[in-house]
Amino acid sequence: MPMISNQMNVFCENHFIFRGNSILLQGGKLPDEKVVRRCLEMNAADDWFAELAFNYSAILLEKSTPNPAGCEDIPLRQYFWDTKQSKETKILGTLAARAKGLLNFRKTKRFCSICGAPLQDDPKFTARTCIHCGHQFFPQLEPAVIVLVKKDDKILLAKHKNRNDDVYSTLAGFVEMGETIEHAVKREIKEETNIHVKNIKYVSSQAWPYPDQLMLAFTAEYDSGEIKIQQDELLDAQWFSRDSLPTTPPPGSVAHNLIHDNF
Repeated sequence: MPMISNQMNVFCENHFIFRGNSILLQGGKLPDEKVVRRCLEMNAADDWFAELAFNYSAILLEKSTPNPAGCEDIPLRQYFWDTKQSKETKILGTLAARAKGLLNFRKTKRFCSICGAPLQDDPKFTARTCIHCGHQFFPQLEPAVIVLVKKDDKILLAKHKNRNDDVYSTLAGFVEMGETIEHAVKREIKEETNIHVKNIKYVSSQAWPYPDQLMLAFTAEYDSGEIKIQQDELLDAQWFSRDSLPTTPPPGSVAHNLIHDNF
């Protein structure tokens, strides 16, 4: 398993610099080593590390820090979409998801939940190790299902209550302890819309480091039931034809790919 080094290596080939859920680009590309040095010299980094096995470094900027000269930040989901378009750049999207996920992991795993002592980077594994009791903590993923339900020539989309925009998206939810992926699909659809589904088919997956999800995308067919929304989760749910869609998630998300058949 690759080892994390908290010693920044500016000579890595790829440098990922994040602020919140955005990534910094320099002329449309990843920043060069001069920008990395500048961030460190200005004490603008909240955290940083390098994974030499994957030839990249990662920096998390403090939110109030201005962009280095010549750099702009774009939403990370847009970067996922942009890099997906080419075989040459697709690996960069994967590395960016890994880098952001590990920064999240380092931020939340600072103290041992067993004895309370500080954690440090493990010398052999991608992990954090307690300096007192030696307990190791490895990055954990939270699997979530996301489903496009089809009924004849229409698809089921919903407006979620925890969003402050007018976007309609596919239904999604976390896999619960003890259940299969297929059961999670059926349960989420039934709980949120009162719809029963059948013919569940796996489509694709996507790393989603917000902060640590692995999105598992499926399609399913309508079986029975009338829409009755779970009001503490949804504001609305409707059947839409693909030629008359509401506002949907922007490119870069697995929901967008499901809705617009971009797999």
